[in-house]
Amino acid sequence: MPDSQLLSLFEKKRNGNVKYEKLVEKFPGYIQELKKTGVTLMILYTEYQKEYPDGYSYSQFCYHFQVWRNASKLTMHIDHKAGDKMFVDYAGDKLEIVDPKTGEIHSVEVFVAILGASQLTYVEASFSQKSEDWIRSNERAFLYFKGVTNAVVPDNLKSGVTNSNKYEPRINFMFNDFADHYGTVILPARVRRPQDKALVENAVKIVYQRIYAPLRNRTLFSLEELNEAIWVLLEQHNNTQFQRLKISRRGLFEKIEKQALKALPKERYAIKQCRELTVQFNYHVELREDRHYYSVPWQFKGKRVRVIYDDRIVAIYYDNIRIAQHKRDRAPNKYTTLHTHMPADHRNYAEWSPERFIRWARSIGGNVAEIIKVVLKSRKHPEQAFKTCMGILNLVKEHGPDRLEKACEKALKFGFYSYRRIKNILDRGLEEDLFSEQKEHSIPLHENVRGSKYYQ
Repeated sequence: MPDSQLLSLFEKKRNGNVKYEKLVEKFPGYIQELKKTGVTLMILYTEYQKEYPDGYSYSQFCYHFQVWRNASKLTMHIDHKAGDKMFVDYAGDKLEIVDPKTGEIHSVEVFVAILGASQLTYVEASFSQKSEDWIRSNERAFLYFKGVTNAVVPDNLKSGVTNSNKYEPRINFMFNDFADHYGTVILPARVRRPQDKALVENAVKIVYQRIYAPLRNRTLFSLEELNEAIWVLLEQHNNTQFQRLKISRRGLFEKIEKQALKALPKERYAIKQCRELTVQFNYHVELREDRHYYSVPWQFKGKRVRVIYDDRIVAIYYDNIRIAQHKRDRAPNKYTTLHTHMPADHRNYAEWSPERFIRWARSIGGNVAEIIKVVLKSRKHPEQAFKTCMGILNLVKEHGPDRLEKACEKALKFGFYSYRRIKNILDRGLEEDLFSEQKEHSIPLHENVRGSKYYQ
């Protein structure tokens, strides 16, 4: 027997029963109360008994309520507590937009989200089911509801669940990070368990009737225009009363679920990307998108790390512990390096500058300082000359400041500006020959020397 026929017989049988009629009047309110956290039929019966001491017994109370809710097709929705879950999925059928320039037709996805208790629904179109579109659709659903549920229940699409394991489903990294940002959790529906997502599947069917059907003869030329049309029809749907509850989804939301939602965070979620990379020999990882290099502590050289980044921040993790964080820099072929990530010898080298080399050279002598200045200017970038300068200045340890000063004076005279030439002068003791006068040699007279007159 159909439920509607059963209900009509039941109501006819009870016609004229004042006690029953007073009880039935309370059933729509009980439906709303049962959606609130902690509310049970026993609590409702206790309140009923206080108001009607001569009313039904608890078993009869439960029986009449069970028959009534089964007949009104509300069974599956009663167990959803206010603010507990948001069910999300894509509609199987797509909508279309037309390119105004070429006339080409593009199919678009339709995202549907529904709150478990009030059944308030959110719908929007997007170009794809890719992770970024999926995340933003879920986010706009929270913004539409002006709050966050305790959990999000998606189907097992790849943008939400990377591995739909029966016992330990693996959530997509970006979706899980999104959930952390909004203070909720992801509870994927079980594979081949339609009862887990019955609410959203039923919502999709209603969306077909109340949104797809009215739009079937309209031509829309952009995603924005399509969404505007969807949202007008969506408001009509959310404000339409349930047949037996005599209240709309919007009214039910305002009454029982709005206050149960958690507050939205102050900032919207920043889309993050994740890469598994190996730390290079120079204790940096390369973010290939920007061709930019970021440092990690040098002890992690050769390790496999996880790099998580968004438009502003690059964070690097090893063994689920963050070991480095940098401000994102999109300058190609450049390095972002923290001083504390360097080994001791590299750290000391990084502290050098042209001015420091010149100050050190002046403390030895003026000629040494001149040599260092010339070496620094001879390179396109000063850092290219740092090793040469370091080598020249360290010669003072073996040969002393006086000999190095004289060797640099001789090097300046002959234009020798390399570490090897100056070291060679010192090793051979040639710095003392600088002031020896060169003797002028004249060619002696000889019969074979013709002289300039011979060519006149």
